[in-house]
Amino acid sequence: MTRNRPGGWALLLLIIAMAWLGSQAATAPNKFAWNVGQNRVTADIEGGNLYGTLKQIATATGWRVYLEPGVTRQVSAKFTDLPPGDALRLLLGDLNYALVPDTNGTPRLFVFRTSRKNATQLVEPAEHSRSGARLGKAIPNQLIVRLKPGAKIEEWARLLGARVTGRIDSLNAYRLEFDSEEATEAARQQLASSSDVESVDNNYAIDRPPSAEPVSAQNLPPPPRLRLNPPPSDGRIIVGLIDTAVQPLGGNLDQFLLEAISVAGPASTDPNSPTHGTSMAGTVLRSLEEITKGSTAVQILPVDVYGANPSTSTFDVAKGVVLAVNNGARIINLSLGSPGDDSLLRSVLQDVSKQNIPVFAAAGNEPVTTPVYPAAYPGVTAVTAVDHGQIAPYANRGSFVSLGVPGMSVVYYQNQPYQVVGTSAASAAAAGLAAGYMDATRSTAAQMKSFMNKNFGVTITPAAR
Repeated sequence: MTRNRPGGWALLLLIIAMAWLGSQAATAPNKFAWNVGQNRVTADIEGGNLYGTLKQIATATGWRVYLEPGVTRQVSAKFTDLPPGDALRLLLGDLNYALVPDTNGTPRLFVFRTSRKNATQLVEPAEHSRSGARLGKAIPNQLIVRLKPGAKIEEWARLLGARVTGRIDSLNAYRLEFDSEEATEAARQQLASSSDVESVDNNYAIDRPPSAEPVSAQNLPPPPRLRLNPPPSDGRIIVGLIDTAVQPLGGNLDQFLLEAISVAGPASTDPNSPTHGTSMAGTVLRSLEEITKGSTAVQILPVDVYGANPSTSTFDVAKGVVLAVNNGARIINLSLGSPGDDSLLRSVLQDVSKQNIPVFAAAGNEPVTTPVYPAAYPGVTAVTAVDHGQIAPYANRGSFVSLGVPGMSVVYYQNQPYQVVGTSAASAAAAGLAAGYMDATRSTAAQMKSFMNKNFGVTITPAAR
């Protein structure tokens, strides 16, 4: 038996201390600072995750950042006060990137290995990822409440100090407005814990879609030359167009428009240019002409959910859908969307789908794979735009997409041609094709769905993270 010398213990302790210090250094958090005001970047990153680094960039800059699905790499870089271009080069290493300004003022950063067009996975800022879901633009100091049978919204409004600013009585669904953020959050907690409440959620904004642009190109298709047939014995196919206000289309086409429904008050329209709703109505009619060969009993029910406002809300869209169905709509088109996932709108559209009323919705005009609502809801047919048989470079190609329809249409307003481009036009065109097919063949919704899938169906492989 031998005894350890004191010096041996000291050496052992020194080795343990050094190992501990080394482990602390290895696990120390990476440093990253992006000073937007001074346009300078500082980083000290060793073995960082690419997606996490891009998330930090998106959070710091406000840029919309897109990554090619499946692309991964370790990020190791150390520098101080570099301009953004130099910083990106060091952070991304051998990966390609493109920083593109946008018309709305939000630059887009595409990171890819093969091609920019393949950078489709939206990298969410850090504040979005905490909940594990993409957040929409919640309207401040508003809640959507759905009560169980027997509960009275007036009693709840008095208890919470809220104003009832919207109601869908048939669903026991209501929009409540509060005076402050603190009052809103206190009410949310109280409602969520009550047995009287079916659901409580934010009311999300949905921006007004852009209007069509005038064109002067040659050899454009003329306005639709449709004839309105008498209603068949089982009733007309009515397309509920949930959108901005629809203006008079002119001539024979106005007979295809039923009396409009307004959800959001009087509309503000420019008499010299078509609204988005007008363009979508024209797109529906053009598709009807294409599939019916010039005569149909299909009509359009315009439902204005924007009024004079720059945006609508998920509550008003849900109300618009309910009103459209109650007034005979047998197909719903929603050429609008946002990241906001609202339980009321989800529930309404699921109920509509169970009634065998097809719902078409625009997948979104960003080349991403992330969901856009209401297109991504179960029971809704999400329509993306295609160009020459391929998904258009600007269009969403998420796994929730099921149809691809040409995303360009020419409509006429006051004898002036306008060009409509985007998944909004694709969705309206799909709704028109579906309605025309059901009218011409007297087919069921299931038969129409089979026809649309056969002729316009797209299969998209889900993106890897």
